[in-house]
Amino acid sequence: MNAQHTAVVKDEGTCWIGWIEEVPGVNCQEATREELLDSLKVTVREALEFNRTDAIDAAGRDY
Repeated sequence: MNAQHTAVVKDEGTCWIGWIEEVPGVNCQEATREELLDSLKVTVREALEFNRTDAIDAAGRDY
């Protein structure tokens, strides 16, 4: 499944900052817009995998 997420990005002059609306805590800062979008993609994947693993661990063995 290819979920779509909304990236909010802002040019701060010396860098670009951005975050993913649908996933709290996913935010990045990079020198260029392209680097920022790449970092956000990697970071949201990592956050979702961490959340998935955490949920499975919390469920225990008999889910």
